Amino acid sequence: MEPTKSELEILQVLWEHGPSTVRFVNDKLNEEKRAVQYSSTLKLMQIMAEKGIVVRDESSMKHIYSPAEAEDKTKTALLERFVDSMYKGSAASLVMQLFGNKNTSSEDLDEIRDFFKKLDK
Repeated sequence: MEPTKSELEILQVLWEHGPSTVRFVNDKLNEEKRAVQYSSTLKLMQIMAEKGIVVRDESSMKHIYSPAEAEDKTKTALLERFVDSMYKGSAASLVMQLFGNKNTSSEDLDEIRDFFKKLDK
């Protein structure tokens, strides 16, 4: 199941900080993103648990939530879907558009070159 934008924000917190309470996630969202009510974060995380996007550990008084899937698995699936729908499956078209629309720093280009060298080995 594909997470919504708000669900992805919650997953980013969980991937970065590990299993967390709703309070912790809500505080991080307020620090990093935008003002979010605790009740909204709670409801969204409950829905995410129902969808199977997160897993809720109810063994203690404070429920702890963790992502159901690894970060790289989720991001790979989302990227594949995006490339399929927007670029007819062509990763090359995506890369060309990305570099054509954005000033890419020399550091980024060096990192990309190193990545391609590792792929060729």
